[in-house]
Amino acid sequence: MYEQSLFEVPTNEPLASRMRPRNLTEFVGQTHLISEGKLLRKMIESDNISSMIFWGPPGVGKTTLARIIAHETKSKFITFSAVTSGIKEIKKVMEDAENNKRLGIRTILFVDEIHRFNKAQQDAFLPFVEKGSIILIGATTENPSFEINNALLSRCRVFVLKELSTEDILILLKRAINDERGFGEEKINISEEDLKIIAQFSNGDARNALTTLDMIITNGEEDKNGIIQVSRDIIENCISKKALLYDKNGEEHYNIISALHKSMRNSDPDAAVYWLARMLEAGEDPLYIARRITRFASEDIGLADTNALNVAINVYQACHYIGMPECNVHLTEAVIYMSLAPKSNACDVAYRMASYDAKNTLAEPVPLVIRNAPTKLMKELNYGKGYQFAHDTKNKLTNMECLPPSLKGKAYYKPGNKGNEIKFKERLEKIKACKATHKS
Repeated sequence: MYEQSLFEVPTNEPLASRMRPRNLTEFVGQTHLISEGKLLRKMIESDNISSMIFWGPPGVGKTTLARIIAHETKSKFITFSAVTSGIKEIKKVMEDAENNKRLGIRTILFVDEIHRFNKAQQDAFLPFVEKGSIILIGATTENPSFEINNALLSRCRVFVLKELSTEDILILLKRAINDERGFGEEKINISEEDLKIIAQFSNGDARNALTTLDMIITNGEEDKNGIIQVSRDIIENCISKKALLYDKNGEEHYNIISALHKSMRNSDPDAAVYWLARMLEAGEDPLYIARRITRFASEDIGLADTNALNVAINVYQACHYIGMPECNVHLTEAVIYMSLAPKSNACDVAYRMASYDAKNTLAEPVPLVIRNAPTKLMKELNYGKGYQFAHDTKNKLTNMECLPPSLKGKAYYKPGNKGNEIKFKERLEKIKACKATHKS
């Protein structure tokens, strides 16, 4: 437990602490929560704060936002660590909060990493939250649905904080250079492009970005005019990255993800792992890569190996759960699996062909035979007339035509001859033969 003035900033504090936004005007990002007219903003401005949970990745402003709320609502602010505090400390804080309440002083208790509290510790908050002795603001990087007791969660509003964009981080970096709390009293020569590199490699984490900037400027070289010169070499050394040409929004980004995709398509696990490593070591978001692998699982493998999509989804969840650097092995598992799996683009081709026809036949009516007839009028108009219920037949098949007349007999799905699609191809041929026999 630690009680402090809201924006106490010792001179030896890290840059990220010194540059902590002091009000909503200075706060960057989370516009879906705090821009004009949004719920959280209205709650703060109307001084109608209730207990809440902030759920989001590291460095997006959970602690800062809690401090600003306390400042704006003139509440006593107490931080509480789930790592170092137990039931005894909780009870002591609650006693103090009850006393403050009698004096008309509201207490905001901020619990960082609230998901680390066990059930007994979380339950200890309940009676005081219910009585209004405290306003509880919990911060977590984990899904609160799974990590916070239902009883406590039901008494808190959950606000989801998003990863900061490169533009958001860039604003914070420029402010740190110009603000007296940062390097405003020093002369710094660093280009916009270099600041953008730092912002991109922070992966949406403001704390990480400011810490990196602090380290880079500290290691900069002061020239004879007293100006600190920041070179690309210094940046490279400080962030330990060799792939500074890799721009998440530039051509090289798309070149490398293309190389990864085509290596997997070509069943080359070695090349696939190499391009994966190039992206991860350059600071690419692992969830972006996981999403591309998920697309690949259906686009280039599809029904040839239906487990490929399961692997891709599981890897995405694993990356979301533990993040970098630990999730690199999950992504490696995925790209190797995709590389070695049998390939088929039949699903992708089927959709593209159907999409073309759909766009050119948007006015084509649904055949009457497969329309629903929930009303008497619809029945009188022959909706559903002649419909054949497949489950009533011996082979669970009918010769009923389900395509519009103009597309009768059109074939979109053409299974390949690899993996599971061998069986699907045989099955499809039998179905078509059976329907043809039934028609004749």
